[in-house]
Amino acid sequence: MEKYIIDERTGLKYELVGDYYFIAGDDEPEEQRHIGIWGQRHGHYLRQTKKAIYTGLLISGELPDYLADIDEQAEEMFSQLVKQMAEREGVTERLKAQDQMTWVRHMNNIQDRVREIVNHELIYA
Repeated sequence: MEKYIIDERTGLKYELVGDYYFIAGDDEPEEQRHIGIWGQRHGHYLRQTKKAIYTGLLISGELPDYLADIDEQAEEMFSQLVKQMAEREGVTERLKAQDQMTWVRHMNNIQDRVREIVNHELIYA
């Protein structure tokens, strides 16, 4: 059975709740933004060390959006820094084709360093 149906005769929208359809409100259910690992880490950090900020965001209902924003910023920063460091250090697709293990070693090293930078600048700041 469909979650939402619209009665063509009356134009009313109905929502399935259990086994019954009830008239649905005008507002659509809010889509929850994804909070990835960076946002989760920052949320844990706030909960443990910045309790006033965490509580304020939680009470105002802004915590999920705030953490999703932090997650997006951190993911973008991580991707850009990995790309920049790989270019600067000569870790290219050519190296990957020639010596995969060396390429993996260099990329893991770069990702570890970038992870530390993102943690220091965004997550635990």
